[in-house]
Amino acid sequence: MFTRNETRKINIGGVTVGGGSPIAIQSMTNTFTSDVEATVAQIKRLEEAGCDIVRVAVPDEDAALAIPKIKKEISIPLVADIHFDYKLALLAIEGGVDKVRINPGNIGSAKRTKEVVSAARSRKIPVRIGINGGSLEKSLYEKYGGTTPEAMVESAMGHVKILEDLGFEDIVISLKSTDLQTTLKACELMAEKRNYPLHIGLTESGTMKRGVIKSAVLLGAVLSRGIGDTVRVSLTGDPVNEINAARSILSSLDLCDRKKLNFISCPTCGRTKYDMENIAVKVEDALEKMEENGEIDRKITVAVMGCAVNGPGEAKDADIGLAGGDGKALLFVKGKTCGILSGDDIAGQFIEAVRRFLRNDE
Repeated sequence: MFTRNETRKINIGGVTVGGGSPIAIQSMTNTFTSDVEATVAQIKRLEEAGCDIVRVAVPDEDAALAIPKIKKEISIPLVADIHFDYKLALLAIEGGVDKVRINPGNIGSAKRTKEVVSAARSRKIPVRIGINGGSLEKSLYEKYGGTTPEAMVESAMGHVKILEDLGFEDIVISLKSTDLQTTLKACELMAEKRNYPLHIGLTESGTMKRGVIKSAVLLGAVLSRGIGDTVRVSLTGDPVNEINAARSILSSLDLCDRKKLNFISCPTCGRTKYDMENIAVKVEDALEKMEENGEIDRKITVAVMGCAVNGPGEAKDADIGLAGGDGKALLFVKGKTCGILSGDDIAGQFIEAVRRFLRNDE
């Protein structure tokens, strides 16, 4: 387990971020926010997938006025993503949003910023300062000769100072670019300067094909340094995919309390003499459904291995597993062989063995 940085604890609509709280998973809708029915439907799907906090774009007044209607129909905290127009921030806050994502330096005069901060303070909601490598201030881009980690951090600190000068410290910060190394270094530098919670992830990481891999590398690198309090895996397409990817990434780092199943399987080799790939897919699918419906209520490692030569030994830390033989498979528990499965439905037999293990190991 990684030692996490000590950060301030921030409350976002009942979900605590920072201060050692579980890492919260976020996503963002891709519907028109003014289309309340479509937006609510998508948020409910995100809720079911395990999303902790959801963000919606607020590009105009119609979107801002939809906030209270959306808020009424959902169960997770709602964040308003706003650029430039402070009036939209005020409308969203009045409508009951749980956090606003806005950069104080780009909404106009100090008076306007003060109005937003005053409204946020009165409703006890935080402000997220979101620095995106693609929209870095021109002066900083020229000063540093491009989108560098140092430029992103200086941008963030400029916005932070505006809020701090107003006595407001209910802040979450994000620094994202499309480049992994730039994002990683920016997060490291920011963590040294302030103890505000950090929202981490790559921006515009791509489709499922490449985006999940890039995001996993970045999140693994940042989180393993103890940095990060809430995450988003930004992917093109259905945002539910972002939640599934984030849960899997956090689970692989042992940072997701809600995901109990750890499924492992070997890549197979010339010693494999049973239909391991097909069995592994069936077993994994069935176990994921068991996890979703609550049958798996505690951490369990399940293994499907290719051969009886190395299987039990390589998966000795598994709670229960299979190791293939010639058209059959050894069933092992805690690395010790305790039976043989054979026939046309080895996967089904093994799934039932896992269920028995869960019942008997209570």
